[in-house]
Order: sequence, then structure tokens, then C-alpha cells
Amino acid sequence: MRSAFVIPPGEVEITAIRAQGAGGQNVNKVSNAVHLRFDIAASTLPEAIRTRLLQLGDQRISKDGVVIIKAQKFRSLEKNRAEALRRLEELIDRVAAPPKARRATRPTRASVTRRLEGKARRASVKAGRGKVGE
Repeated sequence: MRSAFVIPPGEVEITAIRAQGAGGQNVNKVSNAVHLRFDIAASTLPEAIRTRLLQLGDQRISKDGVVIIKAQKFRSLEKNRAEALRRLEELIDRVAAPPKARRATRPTRASVTRRLEGKARRASVKAGRGKVGE
């Protein structure tokens, strides 16, 4: 699935960093991981999407409104760069569709009856637990 919004390359800052974890000598000498930074406020995204992105409670979005994604899944820098961009597009696509408005509904007569019968049944069970009278 392709994203409906094209992110200009100038708005995304990609830095090569050293990956963490196992990998032997290669990990110590080659910068294959990618650090992607995307400033939401300075982007050319539509206003509604920027607002929803900033309101999103995602840990990858800093208090300053910058999306920070670290990709180190692959040993190749190009694959990690593509992975980081894919994750950014996925994040934007998630908020692209406006949330569906909730329409208030009323409970059906049958569900109200069932609820009240259940309450009455429970009340009689509890009433039977009292002390035995004279």
C-alpha cells in the first residue's frame, strides 16, 4: 500500500549511526543504523493531519513535535533508510483518515428488560443471605 501523502526528502533528516547489539566487529566499525527526524510543524502535510499527529500519544513523537525513528533491523544502510521512511509513512497513514464520529444510540427495550431481570435475580439472591428470622 502506497501512502497518499508524499513526504519531500528535504523535510526528513536522516543520519547514519552505529547499530546496537550483537554483530561482532562489523557493528563496531560500520554505521548502518538510521536515525530519522521529521519536524511535524515545519512539514507540508495538511493542517488536519499535522494536528492529529501532534495529538497522537506515540512515544516516537517528542514534546517539540519531532518524529524520531531509529531503524537498525538490517545490516544494510539503504534497507534501514527505507525501513525508517516506511515506518514514518505508516505513522502518517494511521492519522490520515479522520476519526469516525460516534453516534449516540439508546439501548433496546429487550436489553433493558434483560438487565432489570438480572438485577432483580441478583437482589433476591442477596436478600436470601440475611440472618434467619424468628
